[in-house]
Amino acid sequence: MTLLSPEHPLASEKITPDVIVIGSGPGGAVTATQCAEAGKSVLMLEEGPHLPLESAPHFSREEILQKYRNAGVNIGFGAAKIAYVEGRCVGGGSEINRGLYHHTPESVLDLWRRGYRVDALTLDELAPHFAACEAVARVEYLPGPAPQLSTRLDEGAQRLGWSSVEVPRLYAYTKDAASGAPGRKQSMSETFVPRFLKAGGMLMADTCATKLTHSDGRWTVHARVNGSARPREIELKAKTVFVAAGAVQTPWLLRRSGIKRHIGNSLRFHPMLKVVALFADELNTPGELEPVHQIKEFDPRFSMGCSMSKRPALALAMAAHPEMIDAVDRDWRRMAIYYVQSTGGTGRVRSLPGFRDPLVRVALEPSDLKELADGLARLAEVLFAAGAVAVYPSIPGYPVLKSLADIGKLPETLSPKQANATALHLFSSCPMGEDSDKCAANSFGRVHGTSNLFIADASLLCGPTVVNPQGTVMAVAHRNVMRAIEDRAI
Repeated sequence: MTLLSPEHPLASEKITPDVIVIGSGPGGAVTATQCAEAGKSVLMLEEGPHLPLESAPHFSREEILQKYRNAGVNIGFGAAKIAYVEGRCVGGGSEINRGLYHHTPESVLDLWRRGYRVDALTLDELAPHFAACEAVARVEYLPGPAPQLSTRLDEGAQRLGWSSVEVPRLYAYTKDAASGAPGRKQSMSETFVPRFLKAGGMLMADTCATKLTHSDGRWTVHARVNGSARPREIELKAKTVFVAAGAVQTPWLLRRSGIKRHIGNSLRFHPMLKVVALFADELNTPGELEPVHQIKEFDPRFSMGCSMSKRPALALAMAAHPEMIDAVDRDWRRMAIYYVQSTGGTGRVRSLPGFRDPLVRVALEPSDLKELADGLARLAEVLFAAGAVAVYPSIPGYPVLKSLADIGKLPETLSPKQANATALHLFSSCPMGEDSDKCAANSFGRVHGTSNLFIADASLLCGPTVVNPQGTVMAVAHRNVMRAIEDRAI
């Protein structure tokens, strides 16, 4: 087990591993673990700090400051701006998300195989890789009843005859016998990262890769170490590099390194709109487990679900209705946040000279805006069926809905300036496949035109997953690194 602090004498150019993995989120942690367990010398770099899972309450202000990039404030610019979030800590996005877990729909994989010429990507071919990841990070359904703010959505769907499912989570629900704690989240810092370290892997946190160069058959990772009193620049060399920094940071790094073909041109995301529903009775009980139901009736156009609805989150979601801010303090136990999430939206990622952060530009086409508007109306419909007495869209200028009849007051489409959408799932900025006209990497993640340079994160996914993508990212990363090991490519 090797944790390298920035002051450690080994945290320098003297490290010469077989493999460097840049990023410790779901793709990076799975990749690094498999390489280490295959007997390779592996160094995993993480820009953010190495923190315990319980270093701050989940979804708290403290956690946002500790574990989110830019304290959760990242904007994709365009006619319709999109706010997005990224994890910036050991474990990446797995530390800050809710861990809802899906296998990739076969219809999605079929689109990727045909549209991008991706080899060996059927659901049957991915099944052993899902299973291998699930053997390390447990995936479980709730052992008992779901929280009320989740079951209300399910009840509303049943009344309308819509398809609703309980989604399993990367979570071990078994109570700790000593503490009585209701189980543990199965984030990367709890599962794959400890396994990686046990296999002899080296982890260096607070270290940001800034450029890659290649000479004499080896890659040099130029990096900035931030975790000490005096930040410094270092260079690390390895035969093989896996870039797993996320769908925004990975193309930023590759483009800064002069690797630009089909890199950062095809960012996709799941744009999301939220509402606050007010009920006649209390349903938002402190200490409840997280909501797990999603409505899949309208997939792949859009799906619906319930967000974490703590009082600060409710106040933020109600910002479009400032007259209700005092009511949040008084009635928050009768309120919950719900969302509709579509598959529209495109973007580009660019690196600009002199700027530390990437420039992300996004676009929502008129058809995307109309789809979200339709999804918003359907979401209000199911919430009234669930017993809501009022629905407050989190969109400035939108009316408060107090009955089914009020849904007719909603515009048939969204104005780009009003969209007020967010995105939690980003992917597809460096798609994989054999189609040389659109793919950045081959079917197993090796960057086209390079030797021993791989991508191992959501960047590789060829388009929207429709469902939460973390399971897909882990399975694809496992598939790709196992192929690299079998082919002796590392």
